[in-house]
Amino acid sequence: MATHRFDPNFTDNVINAMGPKTSPRLRQLMTGLIRHVHDFAREEELTVDEWMQGVKLLNWAGQMSTDRRNEGQLVCDVIGLESLVDEITFKLAEEAKDAPTATAILGPFFRADTPYRQNGDNIVVTKPKDGEMAYMHGRVVDFDTKKPLVGATVEVWQASTNGLYEQQDPEQIEFNLRGKFKTDADGRYYFHCLRPTPYPVPFDGPAGKMLQAMDRHPFRPAHIHILATYEGYRPLTTQIFDRKDKYLTNDSVFAVKDSLIVDFVERKGDPQAGLELEYDIKLVHYEIAASTNGTTNGSA
Repeated sequence: MATHRFDPNFTDNVINAMGPKTSPRLRQLMTGLIRHVHDFAREEELTVDEWMQGVKLLNWAGQMSTDRRNEGQLVCDVIGLESLVDEITFKLAEEAKDAPTATAILGPFFRADTPYRQNGDNIVVTKPKDGEMAYMHGRVVDFDTKKPLVGATVEVWQASTNGLYEQQDPEQIEFNLRGKFKTDADGRYYFHCLRPTPYPVPFDGPAGKMLQAMDRHPFRPAHIHILATYEGYRPLTTQIFDRKDKYLTNDSVFAVKDSLIVDFVERKGDPQAGLELEYDIKLVHYEIAASTNGTTNGSA
């Protein structure tokens, strides 16, 4: 007769405590979560002291999080969870023929209150001495028809060369290196920005402490965040990465995809920028997504 060190019925009792009003999807998710978490605790013989360290870390992440920095999200990033969920989401959309452009994680430094700017504006308000200026431009189009999407929103944000986003750095003016742009009559967006540079994940919170404890480097490869939206279309959240960056193969949050690696090229005749980057965005109409049974969010 098999013997058990721990109560073999405990996990099932917890799962079966869910009532009949629990939605099917929530029941599926919670059943899987409870089983995996309980199995982890049993297999690793997790002690109360160790569990409490984890609880304190989660509490610390919540206490640090604001509308300008999501430390809980950063904790998920450094263990690869957000990038894994993004991969699953994109794969489901890809299998439904609903994912022309690769997605990437939102990251912890998104700001919902970023203001609109005019096409052609320079988002580098506080310019670092070592910054390389670039002209970024492209079109937002319907994936199926290839027609331009007029009035689509393209939101971008990036860190400065000192490795800090503006809300982390009192030396940068508010909303520096950020902007929302509306596409013109040809579906075009265009603006001046910095060639991105690599930077370390902040070490002042639980995510940084986890990296140190696991003896891992904190660096993210040079990238620019993009959030593209248009009424009736799936939103696109992604990042684009400079091909010449040395951290492409070992991003500390595991977000790099081959199709998101881009090339900055020489730009002539522009006194504001010596480099240029062209990046087109293809969005999928919700009706097309529904017809292919796409059920994911944040993919385009």
